[in-house]
Amino acid sequence: MQIRSYKASDQRNVIDLWVRCELVKPWNNPLKDIERKLQVNPELFLVGERCGEIVATIMAGYDGHRGWLNYLAVSPDARKSGLGRKLMGHVEKLLVERGCPKINLQIRDKNCRAIEFYKAIGYEVDEVIGMGKRLVSDN
Repeated sequence: MQIRSYKASDQRNVIDLWVRCELVKPWNNPLKDIERKLQVNPELFLVGERCGEIVATIMAGYDGHRGWLNYLAVSPDARKSGLGRKLMGHVEKLLVERGCPKINLQIRDKNCRAIEFYKAIGYEVDEVIGMGKRLVSDN
């Protein structure tokens, strides 16, 4: 898998991957999420490509205090092949290079597969409560 920065021509294939990975929810407009990401740390929006096909994605960010990860996706037919680990290792390296001391991420509580994946690569459950407030409707 080749890891590279997102390009505008990737949009349709990236959204298709997110849909197949069940990452798109009614309250998240993937087009707007991409547009917003391209305004902040666009170089940390990565895709994994194999044989000309986008098989993985991740959005990362660093605000000077913590790194954040969103939209880690690996094509369902390519899971368990090390692509997620490879992409995570790559993005962690990029964040360390920027001086990032810790990465935070949020996982839907019923997404057991994702929880187990992150635990397997060294992430731990933080004893915190995730909170949010929707400021703008994406619908």
